[in-house]
Amino acid sequence: MTERPADLPLSGITVVSVEQAVAAPFATRQLADLGARVIKVERPGGGDFARRYDTTVHGESSYFVWLNRSKESLTLDLKAERGRRILERLLTDADVFVQNLAPGAAVRLGLGAQDLAARHPSLIPCCVSGYGTSGPWADRKAYDLLVQCQTGLVSLTGNEHGSARAGISVADIAAGMYAYSGILTALFARATTGVVRPVEVSLFEALAEWMHQPAYYTRYGGSPPPRIGTQHATIAPYGAYTAADGRDVLFSIQNEREWVALCERFLRRPELVDDPRFATGDDRVAHREELNTIVAARFAELDSEEIGKLLDEAGIANAGVNEIEDFLNHPVLSARDRWRDVRIPGGAEVSALLPPADLAGTTPRMDAVPAVGEHTESILTQLGYDAAAIAALRTDRVI
Repeated sequence: MTERPADLPLSGITVVSVEQAVAAPFATRQLADLGARVIKVERPGGGDFARRYDTTVHGESSYFVWLNRSKESLTLDLKAERGRRILERLLTDADVFVQNLAPGAAVRLGLGAQDLAARHPSLIPCCVSGYGTSGPWADRKAYDLLVQCQTGLVSLTGNEHGSARAGISVADIAAGMYAYSGILTALFARATTGVVRPVEVSLFEALAEWMHQPAYYTRYGGSPPPRIGTQHATIAPYGAYTAADGRDVLFSIQNEREWVALCERFLRRPELVDDPRFATGDDRVAHREELNTIVAARFAELDSEEIGKLLDEAGIANAGVNEIEDFLNHPVLSARDRWRDVRIPGGAEVSALLPPADLAGTTPRMDAVPAVGEHTESILTQLGYDAAAIAALRTDRVI
């Protein structure tokens, strides 16, 4: 069984998660990073279907390797009565139960918040759903891209030639982050007041929160933000332009001081400071095409390194537009020692980034990614099952 460092904030907390895909595993992995014992319940045989999304990481799925380090894997058939009894025994001593089962499945299995409260009054249940457990869409399945479409996010991404999905599973990630923070809040509330508060997060409502700014802009401005690629929809100039050497550099003007510096020190066009077309942020957005023509002409005179140096000297935030390989070799990550080796099924090791929140005086947990059912026997042994009973469960495909 994976060792849990005693000095981590969530050491002593046990999380049982009937989880799959991205959102719930992202929430529970972050709890494991902080020292919680996370028991991941998977289907006998194939386990979490995210294990088979791809095979690019030494035969393992890139999604699964990212989301499931430092967990214990227990295989259980929850449709079998003996499988549910094992889960009940686990929940007796658990602090948190997380599930992102298909709509209605948790309630049918007796794992809804009300049923759990009656049997395990100190247990904090967390449900991650697609569109919420009530309302007209409670029974609909939801995946990341479907939610990107429903919240209007896809209408904001891409360019004038068409829309595009966000390049990462942003709805899943948003829901996982809110589930994680919700669980931490519920643990704090239980510790300080004794009250157990169930947590519910939906992919739709998590991403809806992130859509507030364009929603306000559309409702009160009369039209949605334009879809303009790497340009910012409501701030100008803010976007990527191509230098003379063919590389793109993105920069951002956030205030009037930076606008003056851009005109005087980079564009070498001080007269633009008082040009009525560009007098305010709204004016610059309204005359974006004219402004882009001026910026693009200056970029065409310089290579990307010169552009970065001049913008730095003017105090204007800028960055090259990296490919993934550039990111992997980023000097900030290496200089700040952010990479760690993590073992995956089969014994290979892969590089993983430390969690982004540094807690002074603690070292995040970065333990192995489990194979399907790797900890089944050790967990059942802890629950009091002997070798014969475990063998019978395996023969009957309960585990």
